[in-house]
Amino acid sequence: MTNQQRHNLGAPDPEANTSPILEETDEQFEELAQEVEDQAVCYFNNVAYESGSFGCSGSGELLHCEKGIWVREGGCDPDNP
Repeated sequence: MTNQQRHNLGAPDPEANTSPILEETDEQFEELAQEVEDQAVCYFNNVAYESGSFGCSGSGELLHCEKGIWVREGGCDPDNP
């Protein structure tokens, strides 16, 4: 992830379209992955981001879009990932 652009996503709006945000180890991950069926984008507050995109949420979490699901990858602080 070192050379990829990170989008500033902000805080999720509960009334906007936002794709699920999960840990890769969450029990729901596989189930949701089947439901979204390899979508080419993830949504965050009604904005579409291509699969493979990275973004920083309002809480400082680094998120990675994987086929319709945001996966937590750690923190956005480069000094304290």
